[in-house]
Amino acid sequence: MFYTNSKLITLSLMTTALLLVGCGTDTIQDDNIEILPQNVTTALSSVEYPLSQEVKNDLAYMGNEERLAYDVYNKLYESFPDLKQLDNIPTRSEIQHIESVKALVAKYGINGEELTITDATNEKLSIDTELASVAGVYDIQSIQNLYDALIVKGEQSPEDALQVGCMVEVTDIDDLDKYIVDAKESGAEDVVEVFNFLRDGSYSHYWAFDEGLKSLGVENGCCSAGDAYCKTIEEYPQEEHDHENGSGDGDCENSDENRTIEQGEGAGHQYGKK
Repeated sequence: MFYTNSKLITLSLMTTALLLVGCGTDTIQDDNIEILPQNVTTALSSVEYPLSQEVKNDLAYMGNEERLAYDVYNKLYESFPDLKQLDNIPTRSEIQHIESVKALVAKYGINGEELTITDATNEKLSIDTELASVAGVYDIQSIQNLYDALIVKGEQSPEDALQVGCMVEVTDIDDLDKYIVDAKESGAEDVVEVFNFLRDGSYSHYWAFDEGLKSLGVENGCCSAGDAYCKTIEEYPQEEHDHENGSGDGDCENSDENRTIEQGEGAGHQYGKK
């Protein structure tokens, strides 16, 4: 899931008594496809494009990344039911993101045997895009470790839970910036459209978490999670959406102590790409 090109970036966990870290062809059939925006369904129904190995690997990572976000937010909502971002974002938005990646994987018939990347423990990555998977349980140990660390941080306080949201969205956007370049280079217009949809959603999610922190009295919002997570409206364009005073889903309708994730070449990734 979280990785950078040709360089392994490890997850840095600062500890005291606790760990602290900081959307086919006509053959695609899925009952949930109707939940996706028109531009995404149009892309999915377009012709198939040649996919580079890089793009296949990227799709595998996105399947894992979107499910992790879905699981983390749902889990933290159990602890902080007043933080509506943690309910609205997974149920209104992340489910669309998971389904869009799932539809692309189905469109191209990608399976685990086609992947050429392993995680930090040399385990071959799986493509996990199933909402039916056990929440918070992953076949890849590195993903499991990341989930566990984010939950430990997020469960400490409402502020920490919202900071975790900022961190997850920034990491997703960092990855998607690279994935979109890979898809463009491969000429895969459908993948570009879907990845742009995912990134636009993450922009909005970031600002929903930022607004939520400010509503708690954290004046610098997501910046409180560290410089790596401090973004401007120029960096993360925001559509005009009503976040209900920080409680909105943040979905795009068009498409304390030091708590850090060590930053590498563009993202706070834990995985090595081979």
